[in-house]
Amino acid sequence: MLSADDLAFITGKLGRGLTDVEAACFENLWSEHCSYRSTKGLLKTLPTEGKNVILGPGDDAAIVRFSDTCALAVGMESHNHPSYVDPYDGAATGVGGIVRDIISMGARPIALMDPLYFGALSEEKTRYLFEHIVAGIGDYGNCIGVPVVRGETVFDPSYQGNPLVNVVCVGVVPPERFTTARVKAPGNRLVLFGSSTGRDGLGGASFASRDLSEGAEAEDRPSVQVGDPFTEKLLIEATCEMAETGKVLSCRDLGAAGLAGASSEMASSFGARLHADRVHLRETGMNPVEIMLAESQERMLVEVAPEDVALMGAIAEKYDLSWSEIGEVIAESRYIVEFEGQVVCDLPVDLLVGGTPGCALPKAPKAAGTPYAAPAGDLKDLALAVLAHPDIASKAWISGQYDHDVQVRSVSLSHDAAVIRLEDAALALSCGCNPRQIALSPYAGAANAVYENAANLACVGAEPLCIVNCLNFASPLHPEVFWEMEQAVLGLGDMARAMDVPVVGGNVSLYNESDEYGTEIKPTPSIGMVGRGPVRQWMRPSAGDRIALVGETGAHFGGSILDAMTGCGGEAPEMADPALVPEVRARVAADAITGVTDLSKGGLLAALAKLCPDAEVKLAGDPLTALFSETYGRFLVTFRDAAALAGLPYDIIGTVGGEGLRFSAGAKSFALTPEEIEFSLSSITRQMQY
Repeated sequence: MLSADDLAFITGKLGRGLTDVEAACFENLWSEHCSYRSTKGLLKTLPTEGKNVILGPGDDAAIVRFSDTCALAVGMESHNHPSYVDPYDGAATGVGGIVRDIISMGARPIALMDPLYFGALSEEKTRYLFEHIVAGIGDYGNCIGVPVVRGETVFDPSYQGNPLVNVVCVGVVPPERFTTARVKAPGNRLVLFGSSTGRDGLGGASFASRDLSEGAEAEDRPSVQVGDPFTEKLLIEATCEMAETGKVLSCRDLGAAGLAGASSEMASSFGARLHADRVHLRETGMNPVEIMLAESQERMLVEVAPEDVALMGAIAEKYDLSWSEIGEVIAESRYIVEFEGQVVCDLPVDLLVGGTPGCALPKAPKAAGTPYAAPAGDLKDLALAVLAHPDIASKAWISGQYDHDVQVRSVSLSHDAAVIRLEDAALALSCGCNPRQIALSPYAGAANAVYENAANLACVGAEPLCIVNCLNFASPLHPEVFWEMEQAVLGLGDMARAMDVPVVGGNVSLYNESDEYGTEIKPTPSIGMVGRGPVRQWMRPSAGDRIALVGETGAHFGGSILDAMTGCGGEAPEMADPALVPEVRARVAADAITGVTDLSKGGLLAALAKLCPDAEVKLAGDPLTALFSETYGRFLVTFRDAAALAGLPYDIIGTVGGEGLRFSAGAKSFALTPEEIEFSLSSITRQMQY
């Protein structure tokens, strides 16, 4: 329902009451999910321009130059609330929605990433959501032939009643031939094609803009869409073929707020007249509110000249897709909907789209951080517990459900960033953030999310091209939440400027909290980053290689995996200095070192287990700090010739070889056998087998 203030504002502007269709349009298009009313001012602070940016924020996806002959369409979306209510369909349609954002630009999707955030894996409800969300993503992506090449999985109690499902999609399009989502001229026709329209997903946009109440799974099920990946595959081919004709003047997919959302936003530069009774339906007796606001999946809307309507219809029919000519662009700046000869909606289009009144929200700093207390226990036991934490453990149970080889582009998917072949170069992809650290220090934590993704790209020799983000927060009406969001956006923007990486698009998802569990999520400004580099096949270090730690280590335990396991508290990592990233990137691209990974979650221990799990390592200073601190701005490097590290701040800490990890710290020593490491890292697989 519209708030009393919004309703009074709208009726005051119009000088009359609202029809049912008009009220439904405003309720959805003025929701936080569609209008960004709480965050517009913050988003304007982000750097959005760069040498490779062809089209920045504001469309279904951004367009970024990859080469003279290839551009990338890049987008990121969330499907959080639907994935709690119906985890399989909610996650699957999240994939379908972001893929349609890419094809609406005239681009062919080639890769997906899925940052996912869940409650404690020890909880049965979490395991149920985890299982079905991963299955929904895998089944949909596998069926449409778009590989999931990268992801992140975080488990924290704050997500217990409100998991986050974020999805990044990347597509390719010739730089001169992409499509935009704004209509071009009055008199052109609007053609709807794809699946028929049913009653599924009604009110999805407004549902996504409120918190999850107790009993949401039963009450809100009608707000969750049901996808059909086989129809989506046909839609991909049909849309790409239409775009290749050069006759598509503008295009938009039907997502949040359904046909009303797509058509009004598309027509906002002029106006539109639609005939709701011309829409092809799969259910009888649907009223105009249902037709205009349903969020049935696998549907696209294109603008074409009158003489090209038949051509678009023929292409749709070639792929066995239904289609309808449902309206036209008009010169008058109005949004008009007719149904059975009656006008059921007649609104100023600029009031409906982007006409929300200003929203000044209170903000207040949130107390963060606790004093550090060294955890009790044996170093070996702590090390095995950290490796077994599901944030660190092997994600083979997840990735094994995804088809990585479809499209035959994958080069390496198991290192810090995914690498897929594109033309004669490598497209590198990375995603994620660290919500625990962001909760303690929103500015530095969000800045470090940008840094870490760039560091991941550097480890495969790639230079960042752009960032997309999904700003997942609890209710902005809480002063401390709005402060967290403001600080996170400022930190994200400042690090993006420092690293010269533009933020070209994204999504805001608010009200992520649960009445049922009494929880609100930790601030989660999830990042997706893509870059370009040389095509290299990642190789593991060899026995005899030396091991060096590049960068300075501080005592940063706040928000660390050790903190999550033991409650040790401590200071969160400071904002990283990005200076080392290009230095490491250059050495990787030149094949000057034999192996590298950046240090982040799990600190040095996790980096060793990933890069060289068979090694002799000497720990300097406090062994807890050496092993588990999560200071950013550090890399673990293996090498044969020390000249490769000239000019870098580094310490040689060990040698590759032997069996397992053997540590010495002064007079103390301990070892982790290969079997112990493998057992700890298999914790997710073991828990999901029962």
